[in-house]
Amino acid sequence: MAISNDLLSSTLFSIRDGEVDELFQKVAFLDNAKRFNGIEYEDGGIKIQRPLSIAEHSQITNLPTGYEAVNLAVKDVLQPAIYEWADFTAPIVITKKEELENKGEKAIVKIVEARMRSVMGMLRRELNKQILAGSSSILTSVNTLNGNVSGGFFEAAAVGSQTNTVGGVSKTTYQSTTGWQNQFQDVASKFGDDGIRLMQQLAIQADTVTHMGQTQCVLMSEACMANYRRALFAQERYINEKTLDGGRMQLAFGGAVVEQDLELGFSYNSAAFGAAPLSGYFLNFDGVKICMHKDADFAVSPFEHISGTTARAAQLYVKMQLIADHLGSCGILFDGDTF
Repeated sequence: MAISNDLLSSTLFSIRDGEVDELFQKVAFLDNAKRFNGIEYEDGGIKIQRPLSIAEHSQITNLPTGYEAVNLAVKDVLQPAIYEWADFTAPIVITKKEELENKGEKAIVKIVEARMRSVMGMLRRELNKQILAGSSSILTSVNTLNGNVSGGFFEAAAVGSQTNTVGGVSKTTYQSTTGWQNQFQDVASKFGDDGIRLMQQLAIQADTVTHMGQTQCVLMSEACMANYRRALFAQERYINEKTLDGGRMQLAFGGAVVEQDLELGFSYNSAAFGAAPLSGYFLNFDGVKICMHKDADFAVSPFEHISGTTARAAQLYVKMQLIADHLGSCGILFDGDTF
């Protein structure tokens, strides 16, 4: 007896939650974004609009006697950052030939499960690559943290020297305003000499200007993580929490989770500091977030026959975007891959 589309669809729906959870657990950025409320859900809209407070609303009036005229000059401090949605989909397909060659409902269901895991694995790799490095050739509509890419959020440049435009809001225009330029520290290939000190300085700078929260996650390249562990070998402390379900033991830095990601360590060509590895991101998920459409959060469609073929397919659909609310609460650790 042929297996129905309804049964195949039910199989997808039943394993979808587990596969999405696994996707998030295996990607350090996504896992920590989920844990620290860095994922927001929207009902819809053509674009994502985020109000930014990047100007001083009013002036302070000193009152030596109490009779001074109050300066009532005010400005509208809300500048909207506008982001385009990124939409992408991937099909999950099974052919009549495969069904006939794999007798029994269980065998066919296992094929569907394997295809679902394959698609989720591909999305996991490409999404992580694009968010951290901006190097995906497929998910190019998703924003990136890499400031070497046009519109990238975090630049390897000192505050006041950053020139990218994020969400339609120029960093150059608002360079004197606290909060729209990310923090930056250059280790200069001497992690053993200055790495820990500069990490502390970077975290302090970010936490000083943050509008809320503090540094929650530090993502490092493999080489930088090895340098960090080498510098702290005698004082290593681990966080043994729910994140261990994802199979990752976690170091801490000033209360923030420290993890490695193989996508980091790519060469960043800084105008002021030359070409060197981008060794780490200091992240506050009140400053950067993932925005998801609530009806397209890795949503799966029912199986349907494909016209003109013997195959049937379901679609995995995602509508999301990486957005920034406050760049000053995050930062870049540059050129820290050498001890």
